[in-house]
Amino acid sequence: MEAATLSEALLIADAAASVREAAAALRTRFANLRVVVVDAFDMRGETPAAVGTKRQLYLGASDGHCWTVTRDAGQACGVFIAERG
Repeated sequence: MEAATLSEALLIADAAASVREAAAALRTRFANLRVVVVDAFDMRGETPAAVGTKRQLYLGASDGHCWTVTRDAGQACGVFIAERG
């Protein structure tokens, strides 16, 4: 995932009225990415890839079965989205 893509994703996420609407908008815009809504509490030990005024985005990588949070944008094939905590 390129920096410009992540910036655009954060703008879309922050513009939505709710985290679920943000996820739906991201799924529409970035159909090739998996978008998962998570609770900010569950992400407390992770570093967000992008922090907006209302939402936080984390990059997700998958081995085909299990998902992990990654800081490597080149491995990212998904985004975890949470309300800003």
